[in-house]
Amino acid sequence: MAVDVKDLPPAYQVQALRKWEEQERRRKRPTLPCPDSGGPEKKTKYHNVPAKRVTDSGAILRFDSQKEARRYDELAALERAGTIRELRMQVDFTLQEAYTDGEGRRARAIRYRADFSYKKRPKYWTGYESQCPDDGWILVVEDVKSRATRTKEYIMKRKLMKERFGVEIREV
Repeated sequence: MAVDVKDLPPAYQVQALRKWEEQERRRKRPTLPCPDSGGPEKKTKYHNVPAKRVTDSGAILRFDSQKEARRYDELAALERAGTIRELRMQVDFTLQEAYTDGEGRRARAIRYRADFSYKKRPKYWTGYESQCPDDGWILVVEDVKSRATRTKEYIMKRKLMKERFGVEIREV
């Protein structure tokens, strides 16, 4: 059942007409399509520009920033040259396990997600590697950082990584 605007009191008529005009304005507003999805482009938190890379196998890798994509290109070249091995991206480390306290409240696990991890020969040692090589290769954990992304939370997790795993995070 539709209500005619003329049947409303004058104050409500004005309110209804304003709302209708606002809806029409929104409907006619042109939006610029995003190249990937066809929708409007979304701003990123740190004003970075996402990037993509296509691997030799045809897989598409998506990166949060151009800087991270460039670092991947460098590491991929080092892996092809044999300087490093086992290059992995977005590696999760559990810094503290989840637990339940005495009152039954559950605390979630604290996790750190590194941008890159790989193994490197000790002769290329830079001080950012773990101190316990088991197979002659040393684990290196890297994170691509800018001034804006060096948050207090990240600094805390960096300290926990050093204490728990003995690995210093190399900031690039």
